[in-house]
Amino acid sequence: MKITGIICEYNPLHLGHKKQLDAIRSRHGADSGIVCLMSGNFVQRGEPAILDKSLRAKAAILSGADLVLELPVTASLSSAEGFAQAGVSILSGFCDHLCFGAECRDTDPLLSIARALLSADFPEALHQQLSTGLSFPAARQKALEQLGYNAHILTQPNNILAVEYCKAILQQKSSMKPMPIVREGSYHDLIPDSQNPSATALRAQMEKGAPWKNFVPTEAVSCFENAVLHTLAAGEQAVLYRLRSMTEEEFATLPFGSEGLWRKLMHAASKEATLEEIFTATKSKRYTRTRLNRMVLCAFLEITQKDLETPAPYVRVLALNTKGRQILKLARETGHFPNIGKVQESPYQILENRCGNLYGLFSTSVPEPANAESRQRIYCE
Repeated sequence: MKITGIICEYNPLHLGHKKQLDAIRSRHGADSGIVCLMSGNFVQRGEPAILDKSLRAKAAILSGADLVLELPVTASLSSAEGFAQAGVSILSGFCDHLCFGAECRDTDPLLSIARALLSADFPEALHQQLSTGLSFPAARQKALEQLGYNAHILTQPNNILAVEYCKAILQQKSSMKPMPIVREGSYHDLIPDSQNPSATALRAQMEKGAPWKNFVPTEAVSCFENAVLHTLAAGEQAVLYRLRSMTEEEFATLPFGSEGLWRKLMHAASKEATLEEIFTATKSKRYTRTRLNRMVLCAFLEITQKDLETPAPYVRVLALNTKGRQILKLARETGHFPNIGKVQESPYQILENRCGNLYGLFSTSVPEPANAESRQRIYCE
């Protein structure tokens, strides 16, 4: 069986994601398998997922996936590089292809830039550009241009993550073949396109109670209809409490806080009234807003830099169908599948349980019980 992996968030799943699932099945045949490695209740942009992971996983199966695994929260809240590295590590060995959306339709340009980023000359060139005060994305592009590469490909959001996937495949010597699919529409659209909506626009529609059903697969509507939404704004007071009660030592252990950023955040948290004011007081042209979001969310969830650097000892199955069971069986027989389920009393289990208990505080309705996640079951079709 030919198996294709997707590293995703489905925050929420929309028509563009359905097109990707259909394109994979069309290219590899009805007998092929699709494995989605999906962020859980917290996503890489540094926010709670708008819908619970169990609903998003069920929607993925109903829309064409065969097996949905949960990307560990320490990977979900990493940088784009860490996000890609963890995803490739988990899917390698039992997936033949890694499919991802990109503005670039060809694999070769993506692999070329990935190799450039891994070249021996790149770190010094990047250091020179960062020393001028540029943000990391701008410094990376300038460094590549300095080395003679056309880095325009990295000005487009989906290409950035696509290159990170290619880097991870090269670094890990993965047997997976990159499979880019053109991502139509704009990643940052605030108004949903009828055929190619962005997740950003769809979340905005849901949050303001505007129509959204036409922008998601028909099969997913029942999963999302009447579901409780979760937003950073809804949990703002809980996050502020955590920031205001942290010690200097705790700020110093935060991820993404190098070069004194954690100190700027600590001072802002002691003076400002709202999260937005804290972000405004902390940010500079050197630090992206997403980086600050992840840093603050990690503070709330008590996730340290060490936590992010420690691989999770297991992954969870969130949803599957009959073919998904076959994929699990084949992967286990070959010995290439990661550990499934909890490793009792592991540090990661404690961290994971804490994150699950805190997700309910971001509910836009009433706060959810602390043990809501323990009542969830794997969706089986």
